[in-house]
Amino acid sequence: MRSKHRDFVRIQGFVLTVLAISMIIPLILAYVYDEQAAAHGFLCTLLFSGTGGILSVLIIKPSSEKLKARDGFFVVSLTWLVCSVVGAAPFVISGAIPDLADAIFESASGFSTTGSSILTDIEVMPKSILFWRSFTHWLGGMGIIVFIMAMLPALGISGQAVAYAETPGPIKDKFTARFYDTAKNLYKLYLVMTVVLIVLLRIGKMSWYDACIHAFGTVGTGGFSNYNASIAHFDSVYIEIVIIIFMALAGVNFSLYYAGLHQRRPLRTLLRDDESRFYFSIMGLASLMIFICNIAFNGFRNIGGELLDAVFHVVSVTTTTGFASGDYDLWPTFSRMVIFALFFFGGCSGSTGGGVKHIRILVVLKLIRRSFSLKVHPNRVVPVTINNKDIATDVVIKITGFIFMYIAVLFGGIILLSIDGMDFMSTVSAAATCLGNIGPGFNLVGPTMNFALLSDFAKYVCSFLMIAGRLELFTVFTLFSRYYWNPDKA
Repeated sequence: MRSKHRDFVRIQGFVLTVLAISMIIPLILAYVYDEQAAAHGFLCTLLFSGTGGILSVLIIKPSSEKLKARDGFFVVSLTWLVCSVVGAAPFVISGAIPDLADAIFESASGFSTTGSSILTDIEVMPKSILFWRSFTHWLGGMGIIVFIMAMLPALGISGQAVAYAETPGPIKDKFTARFYDTAKNLYKLYLVMTVVLIVLLRIGKMSWYDACIHAFGTVGTGGFSNYNASIAHFDSVYIEIVIIIFMALAGVNFSLYYAGLHQRRPLRTLLRDDESRFYFSIMGLASLMIFICNIAFNGFRNIGGELLDAVFHVVSVTTTTGFASGDYDLWPTFSRMVIFALFFFGGCSGSTGGGVKHIRILVVLKLIRRSFSLKVHPNRVVPVTINNKDIATDVVIKITGFIFMYIAVLFGGIILLSIDGMDFMSTVSAAATCLGNIGPGFNLVGPTMNFALLSDFAKYVCSFLMIAGRLELFTVFTLFSRYYWNPDKA
């Protein structure tokens, strides 16, 4: 075995070990709720992945070579494939989701924090299975690799290049000298935010079980609920407001929170960031437009309820969480088109949200404005800046390349899904919501529907789109390039 390949295997061994440990709580819940089939599924998966993982770490020695960026692409893509398959195993073994394509879809949707589902009746599912289904959001939200990078130095592996292959956003923030310290600090913030939300939801009369599930989906921006009606099940203004706040917070670049903790005025750090201001401005403007349209359409009745409904769904879609407090498919066409436009924004870079990311949209808008300026004054020097700093030309090129790649993959997904014969809006929104890690789409895959009607082929396509979107496309698609496999051209 080549020296680098030893590191690849050791990393996957650690991934299997983490997944095995993560299944201990749902296994305990399965015994508490007397769900024998689910307990069998978790126990078999736990023993298999745990044994394989521990043996891989103990037997295979680390190499002396340092992992490079090209290695990171392979490791990260393989990790998400392994997680999706192993995460699906309890579903299949327990019989809760016996079909392999369905189980892979549900697991990929969980780990990629998409929140799309094939379950037609969520509430009849075993509670332990639903807990694991939502916990995959929490594991995938901050990123399994980011967590593992915090531990890799103990394994004798340098993993910064691997982490960069997974970290969302065109500009990678590193606020401590060593990357594994950065990863640890990120997870501390992530854990604190989750615990605070669980307590707040419990105050809102949720059970501890329900609070955990919805906290995992909110902070991880995943959106799985254990109720068919999602957040609407609770019929609570307090719960909706709390979830709105934490969805919005989870969509912000986490490095800003860390930087704010070391400032006298932490809020100032957030408000001075160009991307954050753009992020909150877009959500505010979209909420206002939908609110005005909806109250006019409904004859200016229930103004408070319409405002809350508009804000909730705008924040849910923008942050790619995917929770629902109603059916936006029943809204006027204008409101639905605003929601559809938000499919292509996503959260901020360095957040748990998916999508294109606001910083890329902001840079593209500044490029367009720059083009207008140069059209009038051809000799004028107009730099593209973020936070009063010039954006490097190579970063601008990468951002424009990503946008075109995103459009190309989206159209490719639409064409493949069209084979299933769904209507136009269902097909387009299914591809867009999976690639953007959003959750519900429109019509046949809308907030009150699901993806169960898709063929196995379409479910595998959607699973691929979810993982590719979560890893921001190039990490996955680079593996299909001849340049990747030819070391002379790498």
